[in-house]
Amino acid sequence: MEPGEPREPREPQEPREPGLEAEAAATPHWEKANSVAPKRKPKLPKPQNAVTIAVSSRALFRMDEEQRIFTERGVEEYVRYQLQHENEPFSPGPAFPFVKALEAVNQRLRELYPDSEDVFDIVLMTNNHAQVGVRLINSINHYGIAAATIFSPSKNVVVSQTQLRVAFDGDAVLFSDESERIFKAQGLHGFFEHEKAHENKPLAKGPLKGFLEALGRLQKKFYAKGLRLECPIRTYLVTARSAASSGARALKTLRSWGLETDEALFLAGAPKGPVLEKIRPHIFFDDQMFHVAGAQEMGTVAAHVPYGVAQTPRRTSPVKPAPPVQ
Repeated sequence: MEPGEPREPREPQEPREPGLEAEAAATPHWEKANSVAPKRKPKLPKPQNAVTIAVSSRALFRMDEEQRIFTERGVEEYVRYQLQHENEPFSPGPAFPFVKALEAVNQRLRELYPDSEDVFDIVLMTNNHAQVGVRLINSINHYGIAAATIFSPSKNVVVSQTQLRVAFDGDAVLFSDESERIFKAQGLHGFFEHEKAHENKPLAKGPLKGFLEALGRLQKKFYAKGLRLECPIRTYLVTARSAASSGARALKTLRSWGLETDEALFLAGAPKGPVLEKIRPHIFFDDQMFHVAGAQEMGTVAAHVPYGVAQTPRRTSPVKPAPPVQ
């Protein structure tokens, strides 16, 4: 997953002290999560075989009080507080359900393919002070997880703990921003004409195509066991395109890549937040902050993909001077 690390405008930044730049997560405690001890300890996957998911510490855990102390009292008091409370696990943060769902998929994969390394490898990323690392590790061990820098939702919504649900925007996320550039330059009518003329020409790949490919690869491992309907991974295309006028090109592009999503939702410009509230994905990727904010308001954990023409700042027209008074 390579959308970059989105900014978090509603929260202050983590203390930037030397220390843990990247902390590999401990082996998940399957026995804690499911009250059933495995017959043998799962082996750690090799990076080249696994689907690596990197998650920031402040997305995985809630650290509001700790951040307040750092801001108001400084780094020494912050470190002292963390040392005093290092045996108290942090409360779950917005990415916690997402990571739990990833673990649930891993468990099912290991049951079906005990020796396979084709699983999710979850890595905790932090730029915290080294002394804070003990509390982070203790928290990881307490829950049996480790952890994607994302935007926190405005309200809590219950999501599945047994089925991973991932929702993607289309243009500038799964696909390139080719069509968005046409829309910006030629307007809606020009966009419709362009899509109609190029319906059978696949769009170029976008930054999240690889993640959908990885999810699809893991889904097929369940399909091979006759578990299509019981698959613990479900994917969604949630796009502002219209099904009647421009949806066919999106679907044909996925087909040309040998990919599919479980559901394709064409909203014809309608807000995405209400639909996402019904789907309840663990994470939703979009290139436009307008849609990210709309998802947040409805309780969806959303990630901004900093790619494409939508990231170009709008140029304001110069103000014409008023005519001189005669």
